Amino acid sequence: MRAAVLYTPGDIRLEEVAKPVPGPGEVLLRVAAVGVCGSDLPRMLIKGAHKMPIICGHEFSGHIEELGAGVDGFALGDLCTVPPMLPCGTCDQCATGDFSRCRDYDYFGSRRDGAYAEWVVVPVANLLVAPAGTDPRAAAMVDPASIALHAIWKAGGVRMGARGAVIGCGPIGLFAIQWMLLMGASEVVAIDVSEAKLEQARAAGATQCFLAGDELPKGLLADLIVEAAGHPSSINAAVTLAAPGGHVVFIGIPVADVPLTNKAFQHFLRQEVSLHGSWNSFGAPYPGPQWTVTLDKLASGALKWEFMISHELGLEALPGMFETLKTDRTLFFSKIMFRP
Repeated sequence: MRAAVLYTPGDIRLEEVAKPVPGPGEVLLRVAAVGVCGSDLPRMLIKGAHKMPIICGHEFSGHIEELGAGVDGFALGDLCTVPPMLPCGTCDQCATGDFSRCRDYDYFGSRRDGAYAEWVVVPVANLLVAPAGTDPRAAAMVDPASIALHAIWKAGGVRMGARGAVIGCGPIGLFAIQWMLLMGASEVVAIDVSEAKLEQARAAGATQCFLAGDELPKGLLADLIVEAAGHPSSINAAVTLAAPGGHVVFIGIPVADVPLTNKAFQHFLRQEVSLHGSWNSFGAPYPGPQWTVTLDKLASGALKWEFMISHELGLEALPGMFETLKTDRTLFFSKIMFRP
């Protein structure tokens, strides 16, 4: 089969590799759609993966083409989305259902071969069958949408009539805007470095949009802020945007150290702001309502997704696209989708 194999950061080769064979309790999926996650960019271009060579790609959906021994409850042709983490199931975090914090996990696309390929083998524990009529591209976007939902739930959810805010309007931030509105937020403020991303934020339902660094209206504070950029300036901005007793949840992954200014520290201290970390998207029973609720909302159209996709390409274009991403920073904020 064809696959895009990562040998070292920046060395991505489209090759013919052996088609995987499902073992007991596994199925063979023919990949239908796979998205480029923001985490794929440093993985494939800068830092590398947990092991190499490897086939990356963890935001994906596919149709069941072959059933391994002992598999029941699934049918050939079923469209499935795939939670990419394989938790160990035995550590203290798994025992409490906190699978996102598993101490000994496996992961599609970084620790085992993922979906930048024509086929991938998946254990049945990692299969969610999509409702009839679901677009495979929507099913491939459950991962970023569920990350946004997990983060909002980590911060306690949204009170009816509250004001939300999102800093960093990539796909996860755009889904966070929609989740807040679905939960009853009266409005959602969006902040980003790109006017193009703010246009997408408006499409997601944001009621007020500002470029990063703009002076915000006096007194504009939010009850719940989702920080999805991971830059020191946006992290500090998120803290100071919180209303008294508000909540800030951090999803963005910073590269450099993050100094907290005295102004930001004094604000969260004196206004009794709660700061939350959020990692991945999983709950109990695995993969949790974060995934099942998200899949239903994407399938029904309650969550909009198609406007986020900037590029739809065949697998053969993947090495060239990542070569372009080395220098074209504007594409870092786009949702790129491959369809093998």
